[in-house]
Amino acid sequence: MVAEFDAVLKTPFGALGVRTEDGSISEIRFLPPGTRAVKPKTVLAERACMQLAAYLANPGAGFELPLAPAGTPFQRSVWRAIAAIPEGRTLTYGEIAKRLKSAPRAVGQACGRNPYPVVVPCHRVVAADGGLGGFASARGGWLLDTKRWLLDHERAL
Repeated sequence: MVAEFDAVLKTPFGALGVRTEDGSISEIRFLPPGTRAVKPKTVLAERACMQLAAYLANPGAGFELPLAPAGTPFQRSVWRAIAAIPEGRTLTYGEIAKRLKSAPRAVGQACGRNPYPVVVPCHRVVAADGGLGGFASARGGWLLDTKRWLLDHERAL
C-alpha cells in the first residue's frame, strides 16, 4: 500500500501518503496508525512533507503546493469554500451548502472526495448539532479520531 505513494509522512494520528504527478500534488491520503514512513521519492513530495510537518508542529503554518486539477465543478466550489475557512475555525455542512445554494449532504460528499486533506482542510467542516459529522467518508474509527486530533491541534473544538 505505501509503495503507491511518493512519500509517507508519519503523524500523531497515523500517516499521510503523498502522491505527485507531472509537477503537482495529485493526492494526499490519510493512512491508518501503524503505517510505516516512506522517504520522499521526488523533490515535490519532499516539499509537501516539509509543509505538512510544519503544519503538524504549528497549525498556523500555511501551504504553498501545486495541486493537480481534480473533481467536478461543484466539488471544486466546495473545496474552495473549505480552503477559505481560517485555522482554528469551523463551518457546518449546512453553512457551506447555504453559501453554495446546495444541500448539506452534497457538501459532505464533496468533502469526502477531497483529494488534498489537511491542505484543503475538510476537517474544519462539522455537523450542525455540534458533532464532528463524518470525515473522509467515514462515520467512525481512526478517521474520526484523526478529525478530532486536527481540530484539537487547531484549538477549534
